[in-house]
Amino acid sequence: MSEPRFFDVPVPVSLADIASWGDAEIVRGDASLEITSVAPLEDAGPGALVFFDNTAYLKQLETTSAAACLVGKRFKDKIPEGVAVIVCKDPYRSWGLVLAALYPKAMIPKEYVEPFVSERANVDTTALLEDGVTVEPGAVIGADVEIGAGTVIRANAVIGRGVKIGRDSVISANCSVQHSVLGNRVYLHPGVCCGQDGFGYAMGPQGHLKVPQIGRVIIQDDVEVGANTTIDRGANRDTIIGEGTKIDNQVQIGHNVVIGRHCVLVSQVGLSGSCTLEDFVAIGGQTGVRGHVTIGMGAQVAAVSVVSEDLAAGGRYGGAPAKPVKQWFREVAAVRKLAERGSGS
Repeated sequence: MSEPRFFDVPVPVSLADIASWGDAEIVRGDASLEITSVAPLEDAGPGALVFFDNTAYLKQLETTSAAACLVGKRFKDKIPEGVAVIVCKDPYRSWGLVLAALYPKAMIPKEYVEPFVSERANVDTTALLEDGVTVEPGAVIGADVEIGAGTVIRANAVIGRGVKIGRDSVISANCSVQHSVLGNRVYLHPGVCCGQDGFGYAMGPQGHLKVPQIGRVIIQDDVEVGANTTIDRGANRDTIIGEGTKIDNQVQIGHNVVIGRHCVLVSQVGLSGSCTLEDFVAIGGQTGVRGHVTIGMGAQVAAVSVVSEDLAAGGRYGGAPAKPVKQWFREVAAVRKLAERGSGS
């Protein structure tokens, strides 16, 4: 539930406003009906908006006291009497659009105050900050740094020498950014480490020789990086993250990795050095990707998999090593049958 001390209570809006924001159509209910809050199905009361897109929550839907429900066409007849029905193509996406309109401060948590540079921040005299940059107490801005208008540097973040950050970005508390170039509207959650040494050693019996890592990290526009994720700078070329990519918490991205546009990496994914993800790749949590492999455009990899060789574009894969999901399911079923046969002998 939303807590007023963290998020302002939204101004009441009409059902027509909700439909407009969510790219939806009112099929039952008065367009002037007042919506005063959002809530889960089981906690919704009069004036609350809910959404439904999963039959696992059918019991909660049957007893909801909500005022209105965002729902896909296939489930519209399951909405109880007395609840207004707003039909949309993708209820979760419409829900996101509506929440963004109702709770704008929850999107990118900037301070809705005049930009300021704290006297308790350490900003090098050679750093170039456009008008409208906020730097909170304890932050350190190194020499020759460039930061665009509207960007917020949170408390205790460290921005290393020569780093460039575009406009309307957020570098959250305790982030470390070095040897990096960030685009516009980049959002680093707390604790992100970006641009540190890649893991590069010439190993041998005489000891492991550290190889200098002389590349950069390039993060394009509209990328979001989750808390405590690490992004190593390139060894002899750049580590690159394409525009619109969304990265969860505690992800490891090795040196020279190239991630395309609009990829999704769920928590605890590990990308070894020099692997390539083409556009729109999605990888489930705790999956590891071996170095120097390529995952083709639009491919999806299930959680807890191991990618050890190139994967073709558009496929769905899973397992260790990762393979097409139908083959993986057949193998799992065959092993289960063998195990059941053995336990019965």
